[in-house]
Amino acid sequence: RENFIHLCNPHLEKMKEDILYHFALGTGTHDFPTLFGDVKFVCVGGSPSRMKAFITYIAEELGLGSPGCDYPNICAGTDRYAMYKVGPVLSVSHGMGIPSISIMLHELIKLLYHAKCSDITIIRIGTSGGIGLEPGSVVITRQSVDATFKPQLEQVVLGKTVIRSTNLDEQLAKELMQCSKEIGQFNTVIGNTMCTLDFYEGQGRLDGAICLYDEEEKLQYLKNAYDSGVRNIEMESSVFAAMCNLSGVKAAVVCVTLLNRLEGDQISSSHDILVEYQQRPQKLVGYFIKKSLGKV
Repeated sequence: RENFIHLCNPHLEKMKEDILYHFALGTGTHDFPTLFGDVKFVCVGGSPSRMKAFITYIAEELGLGSPGCDYPNICAGTDRYAMYKVGPVLSVSHGMGIPSISIMLHELIKLLYHAKCSDITIIRIGTSGGIGLEPGSVVITRQSVDATFKPQLEQVVLGKTVIRSTNLDEQLAKELMQCSKEIGQFNTVIGNTMCTLDFYEGQGRLDGAICLYDEEEKLQYLKNAYDSGVRNIEMESSVFAAMCNLSGVKAAVVCVTLLNRLEGDQISSSHDILVEYQQRPQKLVGYFIKKSLGKV
């Protein structure tokens, strides 16, 4: 069973029913193997609308949907997350920040386990702030590091600090990089991603409601991050990497950079440019899925 999902929780076997509360799904009310048993690729991202756009895009790319086809939200019974499916691809929103994606991943991993899925690849597609990269560059994460540049997730469980590894699948990162070279449409790099606990102070911005440091201190911090191998900053990758590692799932993080943080803090590009940037991770991951299924 090495290619199946590993659940690090012996208590689940004793439960008659498992209710995935934030998905409005449950093993007593839904046939998970029938609904999800054929899933091989799971793509997750912050925004429900972006994940619906992705499922529409991948359906067309795989030739599985007709133009204008609408895809129902599987989690319509809740307003916490949105989930869409076409063929072997599941697209799920995770909200913003470590707590939100952590809750989603607990229930997603259990869903895949109950569905008896195997050989799963999970990829987070999203946006980020770049460091030393031109806006619109795509970063494939080698390691997720914390705000002190350590490749770890520090979590308090039952009052004790637990340290978990945040490495991501090296071979998968290389395969995604090769796909980007074959596409040849935008700059892509493999680098470390810094995962922070907030958007403003935690990322060294000068434009938040509270800021007790100066621009020189900010720039020195970001340069230190760059020197340590960090190429972008976001707020979900550490717990994503840690939970996928513990569950035996191949995982990757693919984020586009919306700005170069060495040159400013505010995202000032036009709406049309930002929309095009946000499509780049979708294009890369879509191409990877097509190639994996032998459709390239």
